[in-house]
Amino acid sequence: MAAPGSVTLAPKNKQWLDIYHETQYDPYQLYVTHHVCLFAVTVAVMSVDLGSEWMKMAIVKPGVPMEIVLNKESRRKTPAAVCLKENERLFGDNALGSVKNPKTVYRHLQSLLGKKHDNPQVALYQKRFPEHQLQEDSVRSTVYFKNSEEMQYTAEELLGMVLNYSRSLAQDFAEQPIKDAVITVPAFFNQAERRAVLQAAQMAGLKVLQLINDNTAVAMNYGVFRRKDIDNTPKNVMFYDMGSGSTTATIVTYQTVKTKESGTQPQLQIRGVGFDRGLGGFEMDLRLRDYLAKLFNEQKKSKNDVRQNHRAMAKLLKEAQRLKTVLSANVDFMAQVEGLMDDIDFKAKVTRAEFEQLCADLFERVPRPVQDALTTAEMNLDDIEQVILVGGSTRVPKVQEVLLKAVGKEELGKNINADEAAAMGAVYQAAALSKAFKVKPFLVRDAAVFPIQVEFTRETEEDGIKTVKHNKRILFQRMAPYPQRKVITFNRYNDDFAFDINYGDLSFLGQDDLSVFGSLNLTTVRLSGVGSSFQKHADAESKGIKAHFNMDESGVLLLDRVSSLLKLGNTISTLFGGGSSEPTLNVTEPVQVNPINVIPFIKIYIEMTFTSADWVSNLTLSLLIKEEKDGEKSGNAEAEKDVEKKAKPQKKSKISEDITVELIIRDIVDPTADDVTSSKKKLQDLTDRDLAKQEREKNLNSLEAFIFETQDKLYQEDYELVLKEEEKEQISTKLREASEWMDEDGYSATTKQLKEKLSELKSLCKDMFFRVEERRKWPDRLAALDSLLNTSSFFLRSAKLIPEDDQIFTEVELNMLEKVINETTTWKNETVAEQEKRSTKERPILLSKDIESKLTLLDREVNYLLNKAKFAKPKAKAKAKNSTSSEKNNKANNTAEEKVTPPTVESTESKSGGSHTHIQP
Repeated sequence: MAAPGSVTLAPKNKQWLDIYHETQYDPYQLYVTHHVCLFAVTVAVMSVDLGSEWMKMAIVKPGVPMEIVLNKESRRKTPAAVCLKENERLFGDNALGSVKNPKTVYRHLQSLLGKKHDNPQVALYQKRFPEHQLQEDSVRSTVYFKNSEEMQYTAEELLGMVLNYSRSLAQDFAEQPIKDAVITVPAFFNQAERRAVLQAAQMAGLKVLQLINDNTAVAMNYGVFRRKDIDNTPKNVMFYDMGSGSTTATIVTYQTVKTKESGTQPQLQIRGVGFDRGLGGFEMDLRLRDYLAKLFNEQKKSKNDVRQNHRAMAKLLKEAQRLKTVLSANVDFMAQVEGLMDDIDFKAKVTRAEFEQLCADLFERVPRPVQDALTTAEMNLDDIEQVILVGGSTRVPKVQEVLLKAVGKEELGKNINADEAAAMGAVYQAAALSKAFKVKPFLVRDAAVFPIQVEFTRETEEDGIKTVKHNKRILFQRMAPYPQRKVITFNRYNDDFAFDINYGDLSFLGQDDLSVFGSLNLTTVRLSGVGSSFQKHADAESKGIKAHFNMDESGVLLLDRVSSLLKLGNTISTLFGGGSSEPTLNVTEPVQVNPINVIPFIKIYIEMTFTSADWVSNLTLSLLIKEEKDGEKSGNAEAEKDVEKKAKPQKKSKISEDITVELIIRDIVDPTADDVTSSKKKLQDLTDRDLAKQEREKNLNSLEAFIFETQDKLYQEDYELVLKEEEKEQISTKLREASEWMDEDGYSATTKQLKEKLSELKSLCKDMFFRVEERRKWPDRLAALDSLLNTSSFFLRSAKLIPEDDQIFTEVELNMLEKVINETTTWKNETVAEQEKRSTKERPILLSKDIESKLTLLDREVNYLLNKAKFAKPKAKAKAKNSTSSEKNNKANNTAEEKVTPPTVESTESKSGGSHTHIQP
């Protein structure tokens, strides 16, 4: 049996087995339980699979391990689009339905994130959506949409609206507030694009636990559901993901690894990634749209060119998307659009062969991401066990045909949900990162697609000639795993200087990809206070300037801090010669160190000082082993010596001071704090306006419905029976006046006015509704009372017939029940008779609440006696004896021993919920 308050999952539902709060797992069942919180705490988390055209959301909450969010239309995916009209916003399908004015519909925003105005991707967007005006931001050089002087929004702000809408859908589905989210992004997103997504989420008020690459999320979804199939033998799987806007091929290696924290656990490692930014289903839709426009023009039903009509082209795009889906299962189909332009209907037959001819060059690009992924991973197709399809556009038959031929496999894997795999993998990661849930560990080694390096110049002098030398240091190589931290040491600098953080070798990208990529320079770092730091400690030896970098879980590069490191005295000799000085990284005061812990500090020092020497690891390992063996032999005698050594003050050997850092962003300048605050306020104002509009519409509909329904009820038999003529006329007049007010002023009235009008009408009709409602309740309530009276009377008669020797009820108890029955019967008969004398148009004296009160009282009395009978022990019979005297004596003894004496005080409140007490005399 399942534990109380738990969800029992059978083995066939293994996809849920990894998420739990507290689990009791056996081979047959898993119990998923959650704690009952004393305070309302937001524990649900969500994921957003943010595609270029669609978004899918999933949630995890107590009692719901992992589930896809349904939108208001009960669909499992929602268009990532927003429609901005003067007084309202529309999202999802409602936004795309506004084809009458496509200028107000904003979609495919992902392609504009982190792009400057002169980026070719912006020009392509303008070509695809000519109805929009894209302007250049004078400060950031990015783009913004200008619909009017009042309506100007950046791509981040519009995406923030979409993300906020996704959260509202998730909150409605989860029935609780949600703030924490994991958002998917394409693996090929660079630093500027990732920061833009984070900025959009910040404007939406979302706390981003992680930006996870969509290919990694898919790989996690695949691995988590197949945990038992993963062992220490590496298994290579390729995921081919063709979505609406781009295509990515990813090679993932699954195997178990040993960790210190959790033992042997499954791990996925991203080994190779290949992508095509422009290869996707949306480009196929556009080509099919243009082909339909060509067919319409050739029909010459209109003198105007349909391609110049934005509304007509929006209708054709919608039909092209439907046509592409149908042609995936049929060889031909009839495309048709009613009233396409100038009230002219369009109808034309399109075959799958024509569609494939239109996209022939696109299909030729299908194998390229596969080859790029293999090259990056340094593998060949024989090393890949399976190629699995992901993304909606892989359903196009020609795509599968070309891909199957390219990979040389017998078949393509279709054993995961192509649409929802990324959302489900991301929500698993969200649960893992949340403090409210525990999940079975699944290790992830993601990879940075683009290398990053540090570049700096240094002035050198040779033979009296000064030259400037340009240096490069690789910070993160291509496909370097992350998250991880790196430290770069700058030697020979005694004064302030600067260095650049740039992308590394991007020769693996084509010219088109490089032009879309944006700036190759990320940040210029200017350091100040270097010289003063060294001057403070002129007697110390400089160990360089250390820059601490961190590529976090989201793949965003951060410069944590920069510090100067100085060494005091001959540290290496004191370490190995028995001196008292201990090397530490950030010590500014004398410290006391237990000598048994010297070895780890030696290891740190050696790794810092001789990181290029191969013998360091062997030396460190030997020292560590020796330290462990010596520690085992030391015993209590060594412990006493340790206490004495502890008391001796130790001299500091190293000093670390932070250096002032100034960051100059070279790719896309981040919005200022004031800009972010302004954007958040702008979005919040729109949200408040939407909520106020929804509240007003709700009250308007309620008032309108009340007027029409009540006007109709006035002429129904039930209501005419209880209404006086003057009362009916008064209500009818007020309703008519309210209806006229609605026609004239109601649709422009405020929410407050609508509420007041509705309250006034309800107050006027209150007595009428009360009389009708009471009369409707009488039959059922009276029938229930009659039934209980009959049952109680029968029970009382039966109880009185019990022989005296077997009687378990006292006389007081039976008399009490008889009294309640008689009083209830009398009240009922008298009240019903009095009610029949009264007019139906007067306030009734027979009230349903009084009937319910009598029912409760009578039911309590009966239940008390039934409970007593249920737990009473039967009386034992006296045994027959030979002698008359002994029989009498035994009978007396048995009677004394076996008589069941009821308790002197019995609280019916504890037995049947009542409040009175029976007292045994």
